[in-house]
Amino acid sequence: MQTSSIHIDVTLDNDKIPHSINWSAQSSTAENAQAAKAMILSFWDGADKSALRIDLWTKDMMVDEMADFCYQHISGMADMFQRATGKEGLSNDLRIFAKAFLAKFREQQEKEAGLSNQ
Repeated sequence: MQTSSIHIDVTLDNDKIPHSINWSAQSSTAENAQAAKAMILSFWDGADKSALRIDLWTKDMMVDEMADFCYQHISGMADMFQRATGKEGLSNDLRIFAKAFLAKFREQQEKEAGLSNQ
């Protein structure tokens, strides 16, 4: 059996807010650690039947980037759920929600931009 490791370094500022997030993986083709502005790490605890999550983002993560990150994460969850269960209909429901979420976010951004330009 083969083992692979993923290493994550989070640098915190004095207020313990993430300043930088860097990650590397043994099986990655990248030679150096990769920088990230945000991360979502989830584990399933089968004994407790609960998800254990770590959600982190740096101070320079823009609001529009967070919306895109959430959209891509939800879309990825839909893909994962379909591969794991074969339930295309429910997976498509997640994809529809993700698209509606992003569209609503962009609509709100446009309204807010319009208000600030007046």
